[in-house]
Amino acid sequence: MATLDWLIILAYLGVVGGLAAWVFQRRKDTPDDYFLANRNLGWFIVGASIFASNIGSEHLVGLAGSGATDGVALAHYELHAWCLLVLAWVFVPFFMRSRVYTMPEFLERRFSPAARWVLSLISLVSYVLTKIAVGIFAGGVVFATLLPDVQLQLGPWVLNSFWVGSLVVIVLTGIYTVAGGMRAVAYTEALQTVVLVLGSGLLTWFGLSALGGWGGLREALDPDMFNLWKPIIPEGMDGTWAPVLEPNRIAWYFNGNFPWPGMLLCAPIIGLWYWCTDQYIVQRALGARNETEARRGSIFAGMLKLLPVFIFIIPGMIALALARTGDYGALSQMVDADGNVIPGTAQAAFPLLVTSILPVGVRGLVVAGLLAALMSSLAGVFNASSTLFTMDLYQKWRPAASRQRLVWVGRVATTTMVVIGLLWIPVIQGSRGLYQYLQGVQGYLAPPIFTVFFLGVFMKRLNAKGCLAALVVGFVLGAFRLAVDTPVSMGMAGFEAGYDPGSFLWIVNNIYFQYYSLFIFTVSVVVMVVVSYLTEPPSYGRIAGLTYATVTDEHRSASRKSWDRRDVIGSAVVLVMILLAYLYFRG
Repeated sequence: MATLDWLIILAYLGVVGGLAAWVFQRRKDTPDDYFLANRNLGWFIVGASIFASNIGSEHLVGLAGSGATDGVALAHYELHAWCLLVLAWVFVPFFMRSRVYTMPEFLERRFSPAARWVLSLISLVSYVLTKIAVGIFAGGVVFATLLPDVQLQLGPWVLNSFWVGSLVVIVLTGIYTVAGGMRAVAYTEALQTVVLVLGSGLLTWFGLSALGGWGGLREALDPDMFNLWKPIIPEGMDGTWAPVLEPNRIAWYFNGNFPWPGMLLCAPIIGLWYWCTDQYIVQRALGARNETEARRGSIFAGMLKLLPVFIFIIPGMIALALARTGDYGALSQMVDADGNVIPGTAQAAFPLLVTSILPVGVRGLVVAGLLAALMSSLAGVFNASSTLFTMDLYQKWRPAASRQRLVWVGRVATTTMVVIGLLWIPVIQGSRGLYQYLQGVQGYLAPPIFTVFFLGVFMKRLNAKGCLAALVVGFVLGAFRLAVDTPVSMGMAGFEAGYDPGSFLWIVNNIYFQYYSLFIFTVSVVVMVVVSYLTEPPSYGRIAGLTYATVTDEHRSASRKSWDRRDVIGSAVVLVMILLAYLYFRG
């Protein structure tokens, strides 16, 4: 890091700080303003904020790392940009009509207060286990790679660069998030989107230039690393869709390497839950000034969501190709003498590439992009967590609390979630890979939430008792899998080698996470439908406008007026780009 690099980083931080200060001066200490930016966001801010919140630590560290180890395999998740079109066209009308603050609040209106409480608790737990802890961990990985010699003395403890980086990211993000609320988060995320895309795009450009262009990258790596279809059609089984990748491995039941049934059936469940029902994402649409802006912002976010394949996965593959040349000292530590990736080193692929190939000045801009991604994702989850806790839990306990009190409680809730996330970092450090860890935990927690929202909107006969039963049963199954996996991931005493082969806990621990997720989903659907039909139907007057069967002609007419051909064309562009990506990446 040269002086010019540091000046560029300081300039970026100065602009973010200035923007946050400007927002802070315009703040209104009301729940509407603090949690939803006074419901006045335009489509560009909505879309850029959704993208910036999503594109964070798991992409900088985890997705680039998976690119170095598995090639484009995990691009399947990124190409689920079509899920944002489902948000735009299916759910935005319901959410905007309901004028809710949170997704659990919408579930309360559709089903019951108990469903709201349970979903709020599940969401807060998922944020601790995934977004907060992963964001903090990735910040540490980036700093440990860029500034490996930095240390900080805190009393009897000496913190290495990993922990210094984690704490720095928290402090920088926490200051403007706690102070400015959703408005500060949305506006700074719009700025961070520009910095992130520009910086990561430059890294891809310089990386490809070092290899002699796109053709040089393809020549340097195994063709299978460019094959999105390899997880779908196994080697030696051309033309078939058998659910195995290795002839001698029972991947249908046990751990495989992205076998097709999981990608085909499970990945969309996680994607639709995340993009259409997760407070972390949908809160930006809820802050839009009307249905038109919310829909267009969601479509715009879908377009932006296609970029990570090229600005995160491809750089990870570039890092592997350059490491194998032996001409880049820092990158060489990623591979062994045979050119194979050393376990654990791939998570540093993105920052190692930054330190190895970028010239002075550009390096500072890309590091600013790294900070933008880390800060934006954490800022989003901080704000979403405080909204959930304050509006869904605290306000229920203290219904007479003043508006200023609610804002204060939201700030305290954010601080508490950060501390809990810090305590969970050792679990992630012991996991097989950051992105795999993230997808695994989401796969265990998402199915029941996906079930109650989608079935709740499309089937008016389902009632509050069925919803609550599905949420509880699904969450218990997911929590059980996490409880079984965690000791093995951490390498706790007695669990270093896992469970006894063939035992019940060994089977649970070794079932491929996507298949276990499908199991949770199936059980949740069955429980919700059976319990609902065995009990009394809901009051259809109470759920008017909350399901497709109870939408009035007035609602349909108002929604139709909120879109035009531009929205349709934008949605078509997203779908065509996804199709072209699948057609190109065929190995």
